[in-house]
Amino acid sequence: MAVSKTTKKRGALGKGLGALLQDSPQKGKGEEEAAHPVAGIFEIGLEEIQVNPFQPRTHFDKTALEELAESIRVQGIIQPITVRKLAEGEYQLISGERRYQASKIAGLEKIPAYVRLANDQQMLEMALIENIQRENLNALEIAHSYQRLLSECDLKQEQLGDRVGKNRTTVNNYLRLLKLPPDIQAGIRDQKISMGHARALINIEDVDKQLAIFKRMVTEELSVRKVEALVKELNEGQEKKEAPEASNLDPVKKYEINKLQQKLASHFGTKVSLKADQKDKGEIKIPFHSTSDLNRILEILDLI
Repeated sequence: MAVSKTTKKRGALGKGLGALLQDSPQKGKGEEEAAHPVAGIFEIGLEEIQVNPFQPRTHFDKTALEELAESIRVQGIIQPITVRKLAEGEYQLISGERRYQASKIAGLEKIPAYVRLANDQQMLEMALIENIQRENLNALEIAHSYQRLLSECDLKQEQLGDRVGKNRTTVNNYLRLLKLPPDIQAGIRDQKISMGHARALINIEDVDKQLAIFKRMVTEELSVRKVEALVKELNEGQEKKEAPEASNLDPVKKYEINKLQQKLASHFGTKVSLKADQKDKGEIKIPFHSTSDLNRILEILDLI
């Protein structure tokens, strides 16, 4: 029974890197070769290999590289790297930069590699998907990789989900991380907070309040469930009607008080209540949730 081109193309989705390696579009001899290894596995000199300019991972743990290098000294390279051929005796990494870097540390002169021909877009897509599937990327690196696949490889979210084996909701949750403030994104990158913490913070619209809870969760090492409860409390508080004394304030003064309240919340890393009336009388409330939380606030006030 004949298989239509449409069916064949759709069947490639969901296979991740394998789909790219086996079912790339073919337009001529050069691109036909790009869909198959040139001739299996080769031993290639490390000095002949250039690093991958499309590498989505920007940080490699030095200790982990040393451990991998020691493993390579003892057992050798178990899984070959993948490279593309640029010219005779000149190659560029598609995937396997950790193995490549560790092999240099281990003192190897050559490394086993699958050799392929690929254009820049194919190489970018292969490198991104291979890293997402096989490397221990943090949530932010995955989010950036998803964004690059969408923007630079011209994929739609549904296609992207098929390629990386994730549903559209999961892909969207990662992409939403890129809307968080730089400080919080750095916290994800440095593994100060988890994906679950970050997803809770996304539900806060006000950036100052996001940063306030972020600061508190890091300081107090709050669980995801605790952060979710704080966010729920914050959002429910915003939905409540304003107190009568606040509703009597003129708009300019109300704006100034709200802005100051947000600054105080950001400074103390907790929800702060600031109230004032037309005679400029009022109160400030700074709640604390434990002895350690109280001591933290007192330190900020320079009282202990």
